[in-house]
Amino acid sequence: MITGVVLAAGEGRRFGGTKQLARLEGKPLAQHAIDALADAGVDELLVITGHDAEAVEAGLSLPEIGRFVRNPDHRKGQSTSLAAAFHDIDDDSEAAVVLMGDQPGVTADEARALIARFRATRSQIVRLTYVDGPGPALLSREIYAEAGHLHGDVGARILIASHPEWVEEVEVDRPAPQDVDTPEDLGR
Repeated sequence: MITGVVLAAGEGRRFGGTKQLARLEGKPLAQHAIDALADAGVDELLVITGHDAEAVEAGLSLPEIGRFVRNPDHRKGQSTSLAAAFHDIDDDSEAAVVLMGDQPGVTADEARALIARFRATRSQIVRLTYVDGPGPALLSREIYAEAGHLHGDVGARILIASHPEWVEEVEVDRPAPQDVDTPEDLGR
């Protein structure tokens, strides 16, 4: 079983509000990551909410395999959302593809490539590498506990830096999708 995780708990301080629901190409920003994972064929989909959780959950549409997980500690950083996901993940999950709710350009094909490379290599971490830098990653069950004990506003990048031998890369021949941090970023 492969799990998809969308981190959508942040306050959006630089954005000036609940950016998860800002409209981009006719749908809420975080919906892009949800749709990419669902289209990639994950078996379980967890959307981690926190800031303005009721509005975010009401504004997003989940597939049948999806559910919301609230992170009461979201103000302490991204690591707490990873911990919330790994605390609630299905016992049969072999790996989790983790996408940010504010990076709408990651495609279903790219998520599928992470899953395929994991199935072929069984690496602890499989990461997309774009022509201009790293992208989202898949984390294997073997490191859920370690990922769940990170602190602060960090994600898998700290594990990647600490354990480069764990990492299998999937090269993507295009620039990395941009994060949406400000309302101006939506126009890009």
